Amino acid sequence: MNRVRRLRGMPLFDRFPGGVRPTGAGRALQRHAVAALDALEAADRELRGAQDPTSRVRLGYFPAAGAVMVADALTALRREGSRVRVTTREGSTPALVRALRSGTLDLALLTSRPPHRSPDTDAPPLRAEPLLETRLALAVPADSRFADRGTAYVEDIAAEPWIAGPDGTGEPLLGVWPGLPGRPRIAHTARDWLTKLHLVAAGAGITTATPALLPVVPPGVRFVDVTGVAEEVRRVNLVSLPDRGTPPSAALVNALRGRAAALTG
Repeated sequence: MNRVRRLRGMPLFDRFPGGVRPTGAGRALQRHAVAALDALEAADRELRGAQDPTSRVRLGYFPAAGAVMVADALTALRREGSRVRVTTREGSTPALVRALRSGTLDLALLTSRPPHRSPDTDAPPLRAEPLLETRLALAVPADSRFADRGTAYVEDIAAEPWIAGPDGTGEPLLGVWPGLPGRPRIAHTARDWLTKLHLVAAGAGITTATPALLPVVPPGVRFVDVTGVAEEVRRVNLVSLPDRGTPPSAALVNALRGRAAALTG
């Protein structure tokens, strides 16, 4: 009880414009709270004679991965007759890393850019397995001047209307070309990548995306290279805490590896 009292008065969250983030003490308390809730749930199942659902795997993923990796990996598990029960959550990199640290996620698909540092500096270090490397391209309307040329010079796209994700996620403005000169003119904001691409097809603007989305790109969209700047490469990593692997996790990992191999093949 004395130890609990000493926790009182410690800041658990830091406020910043647009939201809050947990402090080190807040993350520690969250980890213990999750463990306590899991223990209570296990005790309840035991008292009711329920079977422990050891086949559950909780997967987080960045927005674009849902349509091109996660859905197909789940389909592969179902075709194999797997009894693994996968629950998923889409989120930003900071949110998914916090969920891994707190124990509310088992695995997460995250993107990184060179030099591919760890997404946080907490201990123990997160384990990251590279699954896929892809380069960014510009998604433009099929009837645009950029689609006719097959390329877009960076100075020419600076003043174009952009379709981007909402700000305030703790990440760069998703959808705007990284390092674009000047202030981008954001015409539309959307969290969902399919919405962004349909807006491009409608001629409402342009957006940055990866050709890995090609299987789900709507008609009326073309991908072109951006010239005049360095190539933008992104890596898709499967991230987890060390020593958290389970047989159900392994089945999902293999399915995700298979989907990544198909995208690079």
